[in-house]
Amino acid sequence: MGLLDSFERGLERAVNGAFAKTFKSGVQPVEISSALRRELDTKAAVVSRDRILVPNSFTVLLSSNDYDRMVSVGSALIDELTALVRRHAAAQHYSFAGGISIVLERAADLSEGIIDIQSVGVKGENVAWTPVVDIGGKRHPITRSRTVIGRGSDADITVDDSSISRRHVEILWDGKRAEVNDLGSTNGSLLNGERVDKAPLAPDSVIDIGRTHIVFRVLAQAPGSNRSTDQKGTNR
Repeated sequence: MGLLDSFERGLERAVNGAFAKTFKSGVQPVEISSALRRELDTKAAVVSRDRILVPNSFTVLLSSNDYDRMVSVGSALIDELTALVRRHAAAQHYSFAGGISIVLERAADLSEGIIDIQSVGVKGENVAWTPVVDIGGKRHPITRSRTVIGRGSDADITVDDSSISRRHVEILWDGKRAEVNDLGSTNGSLLNGERVDKAPLAPDSVIDIGRTHIVFRVLAQAPGSNRSTDQKGTNR
């Protein structure tokens, strides 16, 4: 599966089948993702034999109609665009100076169907990393070092799914890295389709417990900006 196919499938899952209904005309999400990939390739700068530096802060300018359609999707679009930029950079061996930031802005002088990308490199010593899990269309920030997910009221995140245990899995977060542990659940857990008891948890991984899909993400905010990558298209 190519990067763009993966992007579209991820977005379709995230918006719960509203994908085709939302994007019948004007700019398509896949066109934004293609424009971001081109921006990376165009701005790539060879710093040394082992380091190719690319921008990490992107502003996507859209016409009013296109902007309204895109922001109606909410945070899912920004999340999938960020994941695609990260995967493309990894495939091309690009490096970022800091966390990836993507924002959408309305541009009155652009015609419908036209995209303009503006990008800069922002140094990232003070990037704020925020882990979250997306479950059933709802986002839950990971705010502690140990977060238990299950159907019981004593779980940190309670999920209405009779096929999972009261305390099914836990996510450990040390500020930089995450780990997932199955807590001896009755039906077990899957990480990216494979049975898991204990394993490192990479960004954009999918944990399946019972009938519930959990997407783990790590969102980054570039320093000097008050707009995070989980924004819903409006400036904060």
